[in-house]
Amino acid sequence: MRYLINLSYDGSKFYGYQVQKNQITIEGEIEKTLSKILNENINTIASSRTDRLVHANNQYCHFDYDKNLDLNKIKNSLNHLINDSIYIKDIIKVDDNFHARYNVKKKEYIYKINLGIYNPIQKDYVYQYNKKISKTLINQFIKIVSGKHNFKSFTSDKNKNDYERDIKIDYKIKDDILYLRFTSTGFLRYMIRNIVGLLLDINDGKKNLSDIEKIFESKDRCSCGRCASGVGLYLNKVIY
Repeated sequence: MRYLINLSYDGSKFYGYQVQKNQITIEGEIEKTLSKILNENINTIASSRTDRLVHANNQYCHFDYDKNLDLNKIKNSLNHLINDSIYIKDIIKVDDNFHARYNVKKKEYIYKINLGIYNPIQKDYVYQYNKKISKTLINQFIKIVSGKHNFKSFTSDKNKNDYERDIKIDYKIKDDILYLRFTSTGFLRYMIRNIVGLLLDINDGKKNLSDIEKIFESKDRCSCGRCASGVGLYLNKVIY
């Protein structure tokens, strides 16, 4: 039998999502706690492996167990025992053929940037850029970067068969916080953070809007520039 977990977490308290030796990770905490409750070794598969410092409002993972579970009881037990920077929002039973990663239709990420004065309380949750970015620049940038492109210059992934992605980007600014929203069927490793880094480099005068097409054409990660911090990035929605 297959079960799907919907969870949220504070990524600043973990060394990324994926299990790593001698490090506290989200996946490691989930599997450890589930295994303790069910009294057998439980492995999970997630919709996305978020990087160190990256948060999730809605992450999903599935696991297999050969008995019917009292889902409300398991949810409560997990939330009672698991690291308190993780919260289990829901657990449902799904078809045995369902796959938390391969059945994803779309993912939505949010990147938060503080354009105002430095805020030490927000430092683990909103990237402290602390400079203004004009709406004109943001609009021009989004117009060029959105759509279908080969994003090889925007990822550290190597030996991929396909670097082409079709993405939608929109944004809002509220109380000096810039919220950039990225939607696609899938993203490459560090892709969003590299896109954000390029926007900041252009705003800082290190690169120009006219460089973007050249960066796409180069298919060279070194051409792109900085990789923005993971602290402002949230896995916001996963649509099945």
